Amino acid sequence: MATRDGRRFPLPRRNPDRRHRKDERTRKQRVVRRLVWVVTAVLVVCLGTAGFAYWRLDHNVSGIDLSKVLTDADDSGAMNILVMGSDSRSGDNGDLAGGDTGGTSRSDTTAVVHINEDHTKAETVWIPRDTLVDIPTCTDSDGNTVPAQQDAMFNSAYSEGGPECTVKTVEQMSGLELNHYVELDFSGFVQFVDDIGGVTITTTEDIDDPDSGFDEPAGTHHLDGDEALAFVRTRHGVGDGSDLDRIQLEQQMATAVIDQVKSLNLVTHPKQAYDIASDLTKSLTTDTGLDSISSLLGLGKSLTGIGADDVTQVTLPTQTAPSDPNRVVPKSPDAGQVWDALKNDKSIPSSIVHDQRANPANGSSSG
Repeated sequence: MATRDGRRFPLPRRNPDRRHRKDERTRKQRVVRRLVWVVTAVLVVCLGTAGFAYWRLDHNVSGIDLSKVLTDADDSGAMNILVMGSDSRSGDNGDLAGGDTGGTSRSDTTAVVHINEDHTKAETVWIPRDTLVDIPTCTDSDGNTVPAQQDAMFNSAYSEGGPECTVKTVEQMSGLELNHYVELDFSGFVQFVDDIGGVTITTTEDIDDPDSGFDEPAGTHHLDGDEALAFVRTRHGVGDGSDLDRIQLEQQMATAVIDQVKSLNLVTHPKQAYDIASDLTKSLTTDTGLDSISSLLGLGKSLTGIGADDVTQVTLPTQTAPSDPNRVVPKSPDAGQVWDALKNDKSIPSSIVHDQRANPANGSSSG
């Protein structure tokens, strides 16, 4: 049987179609993992309604004890929430993702969501997966010590050390104290978008990406779950094909999802609210401070005043790494100014928001 890199057989024996299918599955897994963080932003809206049914959902939420690395916070004050998406193959994810991760889970989606003290605004910072960072010594989920690393890819913190290692890495690179952890797998995302009735996006560029399957002219489009997934999978059909460009599409989708959920008036549609919450909680893992419906409901009620216009989204400012043209490093002083704003419960500087990479689908910043 051939080894994974195919070196045991001569090149003519390799099947290019099989390799193409594997590459396509990898692209799909990576982009769906990125998108799932969006669900957390709207989960709090769903949990603020139809409370009579949510006691049934407690068993859906999984909890991880991160008390050694997270800082307690009062839900009435400012807080920092680390939101991640993983490619775990448990449950329905195996059918959705396809392929094999070699027994590990990885994350290419990481966002730090800062809720201000008045709970009227949220500042969201996306951390590119290819950012080179120093990873501190940490303990994985099995209790094993993971040694410190220098100049390692950011997403390797999760693949090698799990949630605790990622929390410590983010705290070290940002200087922030994180208060909560939320992780979502991607099994329920397509169903979730269908549950909320689809989302509306507008582009000023034609998009035709045979890899993602998204093929639409410039204009306004209402997308169902499959089409929304295709949109955020788009990479080669618009822009320069970079991972940083695709983050802009994901941020546009995040705004569209929040707008759609806020428009539903779920208070008057308890059955729909319950269906949405059920799909979300089945794919949700949190720290033990949020691993019950009552805890999530309390957080959700405190955040119901935050709408899409109150959320600022930026990608952490980066520049090409001197050691590797395919990697990036935090850009000084801009990255430091972003983290300082969150530490001081301030808005991210407008100069950094305005300097964000343009959304390749509409030629504008999505911040």
